[in-house]
Amino acid sequence: MRRLAIALLTAAGGLSLFGAGAQAQDDAGGGEAAIPPVDVLQVSGFVDDILVAEIGDAIERAAAGNSQALILQVNSRGTVVDDNVVAGLLADVAAAPIPIGVWVGPTGSRFYGTAAQILAVADVTGMAPGARVGYVGVPIGFAGGDVDFGIAEENLRNNSVGLTEARALDVFKQRITDEGIPTVTSMLQAMNGYEEGGVTLRTTEQVVADDGNTRFDTIATVRFSKLSLTDQLFHTVASPPVAYLLLLIGLALLVFEFFTAGVGVAGVVGAICTVLAFSGLAVLPTRTWAVAAIMFAMLAFSIDVQVGIPRFWTGVGLVLTVLGSWFLFTSIPGSSMRPSWIALITGVGGIALTFIVGMPNMVRTRFATPTIGREWMIGELGTVVDSVDPDGVVEVGSGRWRARTNRATPVLRGEQVRVAAIDGITLEVEPLEGAAKDYRERRGGHDDESADSGPADGTVESGS
Repeated sequence: MRRLAIALLTAAGGLSLFGAGAQAQDDAGGGEAAIPPVDVLQVSGFVDDILVAEIGDAIERAAAGNSQALILQVNSRGTVVDDNVVAGLLADVAAAPIPIGVWVGPTGSRFYGTAAQILAVADVTGMAPGARVGYVGVPIGFAGGDVDFGIAEENLRNNSVGLTEARALDVFKQRITDEGIPTVTSMLQAMNGYEEGGVTLRTTEQVVADDGNTRFDTIATVRFSKLSLTDQLFHTVASPPVAYLLLLIGLALLVFEFFTAGVGVAGVVGAICTVLAFSGLAVLPTRTWAVAAIMFAMLAFSIDVQVGIPRFWTGVGLVLTVLGSWFLFTSIPGSSMRPSWIALITGVGGIALTFIVGMPNMVRTRFATPTIGREWMIGELGTVVDSVDPDGVVEVGSGRWRARTNRATPVLRGEQVRVAAIDGITLEVEPLEGAAKDYRERRGGHDDESADSGPADGTVESGS
């Protein structure tokens, strides 16, 4: 056993020396060096501050990670940042230490807005069949260069072009002769052989199959990246349909929580949705008066929810909701910015159902019992749950009711009250001390009345 152990240790040592020698040989140039990877960053949605910052970070990561190049896979229908931010983006792309490729894909993608001017400063550009680019606006000057689309500038400034027209106008630095670049693999092929700073990109290689056909195989490792979860969240809410629906949901949940007489899950979720909605609205081109109209609509709805019956103010709320929804966003070149019909129908229809059917029923269920509207409730005793000053919540029997005092003196939590009257779904209550009238006599009972009125035969008691 001892000899066997010694033999194993000797063999392991020999393998280690062999491996070290092989590594030294590769370091000395005896082995073929590994092909550096290519990074791909997916850029989708409106180009906002988050995407601009992410592109800059991706350039730094690619350079630090010894990548051959960085490809930006773009599908964006507009730019929602100022021109000075776009100028900084153009400067970063133009001065990048590695080649930058921009691919508008896959099929059906768009690249609209001033951020599309990076097509003029990137090293290799291309688009998939069915994609469109344009609405780039007036060329923006940046540190270290200028934007020049040549003869295509007039067509791209206030309009968009497809693949055929883009090729005729020489918009793209495509470097391959096929009709468009349908996939990321094709974009890698377009970048193969590009030279910059004495370095030639090696991304694909041509292979002749046994049947004589030629294909291109990817030889560089492709590393895909996208926004972090937090950045993706705030980037997603900065889209018109998401911001719009979050605004309606958040405000409706806050109103719901107000009428449940407490702070619970609905209030927390409503507050989060409202904060996210305003975060998105701050980025998007929004009409302030339209936001105010939607908020005032919630106030109008609340007036009728208070009485439990949809009336005039519910109609006012619906009109304001429709107007605010339709005019919430201003248009940008290439995009109307208005939420889709599905989002509008979902938003307005959901609000209508909530405040015409849902909320009134909820309030009646929350603050009423099956005995609502019956006269025997008058004169019943109850306990104050939330101080009635002048409005609050009381518990009568097995149900909780919204209540108000019919006196100037508030009734504090824990004190007992007597039901004096019922107004809709609201109880009018009074404290036991100092009550002006015993309302139990209105219940139709005769026991107490007989005890107070003397003998039933009408005789006068002795000593009277």
